[in-house]
Amino acid sequence: MSVESLEGALQRAYVYLGHRDRTVAELRRYLVGKGATDEVADAAIAELVAQGYVDDARFARQFAEDRRRLESWGSERIERRLLELGVGREEIAAALAALAAGDGDGELDTAVALLRRRFRKPPETDRDRERALGLLVRRGYNLELAYDAVRAAGREAA
Repeated sequence: MSVESLEGALQRAYVYLGHRDRTVAELRRYLVGKGATDEVADAAIAELVAQGYVDDARFARQFAEDRRRLESWGSERIERRLLELGVGREEIAAALAALAAGDGDGELDTAVALLRRRFRKPPETDRDRERALGLLVRRGYNLELAYDAVRAAGREAA
């Protein structure tokens, strides 16, 4: 491993990280894709982790909070996407636990708020309830919570 190649990998990584936070897996794929050897990519990532520029646990927490708040995603969809991004299961579980602790009944409230935004009136017919349920399941809410949200939205109308 030459010093020059490590320097080049670090410079590429700094630019790549300048756009948004990345996971270790994303950064490794990027560096190897740009021609860095595995050893150089690992050394650069180790340096960036030591400097605090790359932290999968922090990434997972921020991602989970953002997706819940901005896009009304459920826990299952957040988990699937974090797995796709290469975050470890331990970090995902910790991020979802922190999200749940900060929310209280937040996931249910978020699901009900999503239904209020997407439907003019609360679901009254079976077809409306199925559409609402489908929306929530596609957004990553587990089926039981989705049922609870549809029922809660229906109770609000009554």
